[in-house]
Amino acid sequence: GCRAEIFHYASLFGEADFSAVPEVEAVFRALGTQDFEVAIRALESSSALVPIYAPDNPDSAQTMRDHAATLKEILVSTVANNHPATPNTIADHEFWACRQFLSHFLGQNREGYVFTLNYDLLLYWALMHDDNPFDDDPLELKKNDGFGNDEDDPDADYVVWQGETAAHSAHVHFLHGGLHLFDSGSELQKYTWIRKGEPLVEQARAAINANKYPLFVAEGTSTQKKNKIRHNAYLYQSFKVLTANAQQGRHCFFIFGHSLAENDDHILRRLGRGRFKTLYIGIFGNPNSETNREIIRRAEALATERHDRWPLEVAFFDSASADVWRVENV
Repeated sequence: GCRAEIFHYASLFGEADFSAVPEVEAVFRALGTQDFEVAIRALESSSALVPIYAPDNPDSAQTMRDHAATLKEILVSTVANNHPATPNTIADHEFWACRQFLSHFLGQNREGYVFTLNYDLLLYWALMHDDNPFDDDPLELKKNDGFGNDEDDPDADYVVWQGETAAHSAHVHFLHGGLHLFDSGSELQKYTWIRKGEPLVEQARAAINANKYPLFVAEGTSTQKKNKIRHNAYLYQSFKVLTANAQQGRHCFFIFGHSLAENDDHILRRLGRGRFKTLYIGIFGNPNSETNREIIRRAEALATERHDRWPLEVAFFDSASADVWRVENV
């Protein structure tokens, strides 16, 4: 579940401070993107071509390299300013409440899945946080997300995605990537708090300086997001697992902490065109508020996409009743 006071889901591009290098905003516009990796790689590649096409203007190449380096730092700083640095920021009893909620889907006697569109670390931290602040009775959750030891370097301070086979057996899927997932070019690495013990900002800075970019889909329209998903093996396999589950008539889906916004239609359409029978959607606050009326309208529209053979029932619940981050009387 998302927590606005812990992580802000405003566009990272919109939150970034470009005042030190105002020219780079024109780079984003020229490329038609808000993706930092695209802009950084374009600047670095272009700087190598300047000596060929503009040999009389060598300063431009250095400026491009400098701006690429500055963009890397802006990306790191923007992430750090919008996300807690370590799990210690969140109280044990809050993690325990979240784990209790997750146990309805990921408990050892459950056969559920968790598909998250959030790219923050809160879900990952909650899955890893085994401490019970109240007694000694552990709460075991299925944590398999398709990542495992690097067979060439099993003692590395990261784990790597194990490929399509592992994706089918995973119970946790980051459909839009995550701030702990880094593309090294040859493999997808997951940085772990347990193995590294470093704050998020330091992990991100070291990775980006090594030209490993965080894998997350945060910007743009539904079509732009879908295109990025299709061009990444991990994201696409997770997307396919979601689609396969939506086609199972005996399944049901719960949506928590999502506004059903149009820029996630690439995901929502898979639910609308599935075969499962019931979709439960969390509503926070007054159901008659403008925001919630729009959520209800879009939810009911999903049901109209169904074939008559597999009708979809849409039901709503009070999101606050799930107590995702709150333990009663604490």
